[in-house]
Amino acid sequence: MKKKIVLIDDKETIAKVIAIYLSKEYDFIYFENPIKAIDWLQNGDFPDLIITDIRMPVMTGDEFLRYMKKNELFQSIPIIMLTSEESTTERIRLLEEGAADYILKPFNPLEIKTRIRKILNQ
Repeated sequence: MKKKIVLIDDKETIAKVIAIYLSKEYDFIYFENPIKAIDWLQNGDFPDLIITDIRMPVMTGDEFLRYMKKNELFQSIPIIMLTSEESTTERIRLLEEGAADYILKPFNPLEIKTRIRKILNQ
């Protein structure tokens, strides 16, 4: 059975690129904002991994990460942060808050694939 990955990004083009590279190995679910992803999670759906953009309207990736890590049901789901901001301070802060990894845009899809495999121990 394929492992399930959720991507949250307000730019659908990012989701399409990642889906092209991941859909053969993983079941891939896309949400354009964290609120919709939280609704899906609260219905009892649990992915093996979540990739989320940081800068989004409605709810930021930072806020989503904090919500997930404070919630006992969801805190064990690994989360990769995806951003165009190259800030060492931000990267350290997010990793300390519980992010499994931090990937900069523009990204190499093969790098994302490798990092996912490492997190999921495949």
